[in-house]
Order: sequence, then structure tokens, then C-alpha cells
Amino acid sequence: MERVEKFLKEAGTYYLATVEGDQPRVRPFGTAHIIDGKLYIQTGKSKDVSKQIHKNPKVEVCAFKDGQWLRVAGELVSDDRREIKQAMLDAYPSLQNMYSADDDNTEVLYFKNAVATFSSFTDAPETIKFS
Repeated sequence: MERVEKFLKEAGTYYLATVEGDQPRVRPFGTAHIIDGKLYIQTGKSKDVSKQIHKNPKVEVCAFKDGQWLRVAGELVSDDRREIKQAMLDAYPSLQNMYSADDDNTEVLYFKNAVATFSSFTDAPETIKFS
């Protein structure tokens, strides 16, 4: 899981795919942080992406850097604990202009039943599972 977090952070931007009805939706994200042994991301509850995740928690992210890409497929689970929100905001201080651990909008979610696959054009894929 640490390798996955490191890759996502070094890539800077990754793309999160959700489903809205029968339509895939993809958008850029930038948060990835391990807290209490779980890989978390952050968004706002008012955003469509949050509504899509709550309707169907199965998502996939994809990031690319240095000729290698990472896909992480799994389910996202919301964690509404204040200390988890604050830990994410501490890891990403630029978010503190838009979010607060005490607002009703900040949402942190962790991956459950995740499968991460590292791929490139030259090497065989490598898969890592974490719950």
C-alpha cells in the first residue's frame, strides 16, 4: 500500500472513475494518504463524485509517471471521523482554503477490497491487493 501511495503522490494527478447510471465519469484527483493503515482520498460531499460513490462505491483510479501506470480498483468507504479529516487536511494544507475538518462538506474515503496493478509497455504487470 505504501508503494501505491508513493506512486500516486509522485504522479501528482490521478484520475478517478465512477459511474452515474450507465455513464462512466472520470475526473482528476490529487489526494492520497495512508491513515491508520488505510489508503484515503478526499473530496467534498456536495460534489457529484461523492453522490456517485455513495450510490455505487466501486471505483477505479489511474495514474501515469515515468513510463509506468497504476490502476487501483476497489470500493470507497466514507469515514466521517474528525481526526481522519484533519489528518488529510494536514497532509494537504492547500485544501484548508476550501475544506475544514469541522464543516459538513469535507469527505474522506478509504479503499476497501482494493487491487492495485502496476503496468508498463515493457514489463509484466504487477498486482498488489489490500483490504
